[in-house]
Amino acid sequence: MIESKRMFNSPAWLIGCVLGWAVLTGVPVQAQGTRGLPDFTELVEQVGPSVVNIRTLEKVSSRRQPGGNADEEMQELFRRFFGQPLPGQPNTPRQQRPNRPQQDEEQPRGVGSGFILTADGFIMTNAHVVDGADQVLVTLPDKREFKARIVGVDKRSDVAVVKVEAIGLPVVKIGDVNRLKVGEWVMAIGSPFGLDNSVTAGIVSAKQRDTGDYLPFIQTDVAINPGNSGGPLINMRGEVVGINSQIYSRSGGFMGISFSIPIDEAIRVSDQLRTIGRVQRGRIGVQIDQVSKDVAESLGLAKAQGALVRSVEAGSPAEKAGVEAGDIITRFEGKPIEKSADLPRMVGSVKPGSKATLTVWRRGSSKDLQVTVAEVEPEKTAQKAPAAPAEKPQASMAGQFLGLTVSELTEAQRQELKLRGGVRVEAVTEPATRAGLSEGDVILAVANTEIKNVKEFEAVLARLDKTKPVAILLRRGEWAQYTLIRPQR
Repeated sequence: MIESKRMFNSPAWLIGCVLGWAVLTGVPVQAQGTRGLPDFTELVEQVGPSVVNIRTLEKVSSRRQPGGNADEEMQELFRRFFGQPLPGQPNTPRQQRPNRPQQDEEQPRGVGSGFILTADGFIMTNAHVVDGADQVLVTLPDKREFKARIVGVDKRSDVAVVKVEAIGLPVVKIGDVNRLKVGEWVMAIGSPFGLDNSVTAGIVSAKQRDTGDYLPFIQTDVAINPGNSGGPLINMRGEVVGINSQIYSRSGGFMGISFSIPIDEAIRVSDQLRTIGRVQRGRIGVQIDQVSKDVAESLGLAKAQGALVRSVEAGSPAEKAGVEAGDIITRFEGKPIEKSADLPRMVGSVKPGSKATLTVWRRGSSKDLQVTVAEVEPEKTAQKAPAAPAEKPQASMAGQFLGLTVSELTEAQRQELKLRGGVRVEAVTEPATRAGLSEGDVILAVANTEIKNVKEFEAVLARLDKTKPVAILLRRGEWAQYTLIRPQR
């Protein structure tokens, strides 16, 4: 009986039943594991002619600096003290050597890749491949070589466009990144270590990978090495879906993690580079941070999403629109902000001068604010936090169960920090220390209630359940942030 059970439960018996059923019903059966690996030969033939090798040159001065260089000094020492030159060097005093002509020489600077966007010679690559080069040389797979002109470089997105004078060039097809799926096969063509037209393949490991301010990268396991930068990432339809840009490596070589710029983002950048030579990006003038789960729960948000405003730049569009430090921006133009990195991307894609709607979560309710988007400018250095006054006002001990001793803000402090109210932290003990508060912090809100002075601070504390965590909105220098104080039990 036991042997009978083993026979009927055996894999061979089950396979026999399936095959027998297939014969009786006429349904074709495909054995497991017979699906073949993808064949990339047609894709290489289709896209390969549009992928180029890019070499850059830079001018290096051959003139000697005052005092000579280290090699010449060492040679002179050997000649003086030992009566002979260093091995392989002429036995001639430096003063008696003939003067060489002083001129600039062009030396190789780097190698990268690119792909042809238009038949009349516009080529896309990485900004770090061509930025700072004195000369750019483009070599096609058919061995034709052209001197290229740099049309525009955008370091923030690492996208650049160069132009060669030619017509009838083979161009790539641009794909739809939204159709790209994790696990999908992709292929790269480039010049790793200067080896032209090298083909590697792999799968999409992840999408929307946050590694930059303005770009959610495509992560793959396609082998990418130095020289692949600027080359195309190609899907199985022969369409370019990304620009190979970065790798994660501890050795300088490929370690199985590569990042590509999504082609839709790159095209938006390249269009501006080709039309005006630079990229215009929107800004609203806020410093932001992630919204933690604890903060979301304490403020009544359904989930941890949005961008926490830590500071608002003076005179910025955000300040004019009424955005305050401690606000959580949950939507931009009606689109939800899932994580803080979404906000600069959304704002950056808006044309400067346009009006947009910000939805902020402030003290338990949502509010729509109208903001006029400005253009990105060089970052400003944050001002140093104001020093504490020499004379400290009388301190309140009402917050001792939270580990807080606070005092009134002076009028000078309010004006310098541009605050309507708040209380200054004079001393901290457990559990405030554990929550990260320190002397000099300014508390702006407690338990989602705005605090203007010590009296209001004490009134809010009197209503609290002293056994539950308390959300605190604080200001430190020019930064605002939430923290959660858990009373000791």
